[in-house]
Amino acid sequence: MNKAIKDQIALETAKSIYEAYPNLWERFGERGFQHTEKDNHHHLDHLETAYELEDMQVFLDYSRWLETVLNSRNVETALIIDNFERLIDILPGKTGKQEECFMLACLNEANALLTKP
Repeated sequence: MNKAIKDQIALETAKSIYEAYPNLWERFGERGFQHTEKDNHHHLDHLETAYELEDMQVFLDYSRWLETVLNSRNVETALIIDNFERLIDILPGKTGKQEECFMLACLNEANALLTKP
């Protein structure tokens, strides 16, 4: 996936989240929006790494780590899951079919993992 596509996906996802949760502007402001966009770049980077290594566990481990970090910053797990759901909706058609299928499977598995108590 090239940088322009990553930038597009990250921005589209951040906009979608902040449109759905306008209270995030009050809680985190412009800085929070920029972090959300940056976080989505990290999500995509980890998805790419997992794909290149053919190892879904790389993304699942990242997802658990991400949950710990964001929870410590008062970001609820539900927002991470919502973010991944938005990536699931936005990602199709923006990368090769095999890579897309792998990434979508990673995101779905991560959401299943994050919903477990």
